[in-house]
Amino acid sequence: MRDADAVAGVFRELEQGGGAVDVLVNNAAVDVSKPIEHLTADEVTRVVATNLLGPMYLCLEAYRRMVARGGGHIVNILSTAANRTWTEAGPYAAGKSGLRAFTHTLFKEAQRDCPGIGVTGIVAGGMETPFIMDRFPDADTSLLQSPDVVADAVLYALSVPEGSVAGELVVVPRREPSWP
Repeated sequence: MRDADAVAGVFRELEQGGGAVDVLVNNAAVDVSKPIEHLTADEVTRVVATNLLGPMYLCLEAYRRMVARGGGHIVNILSTAANRTWTEAGPYAAGKSGLRAFTHTLFKEAQRDCPGIGVTGIVAGGMETPFIMDRFPDADTSLLQSPDVVADAVLYALSVPEGSVAGELVVVPRREPSWP
């Protein structure tokens, strides 16, 4: 997904096979948890390319086709880091903040270009997934939420009646320490 040409190729192959993307959910996330002074350029590039550029490439390809078909829905999974960051999360927060800004712009352009396209950003925080648990094995799981919560938020975004859209949803544990 970090290769724009490869992403475009996947969409072309899908079309050649008679398929179409009606719903795109961008749920990519990688991180390198270390102080900025110890980050390498390659680490920063990998995190930002995965968390921001990859979803943007997918959106570009899906959005063009959705406009041509007159509808569809794009959901970008964001993070509480898009609203408030913490130490050792510079590239991650930058990528997710950028994706949030891109999502808001895409939302406005969909309103203008094709009212049949929904665009939703889901700000998720405190997830009990390998993304957190592998990096922070001592994390207090009572402060985390199940990934099912985000899946339910995606389903909700897709269920909003025609003529309306959930532009942004925030799903965090009640005791989320990093929000807003």
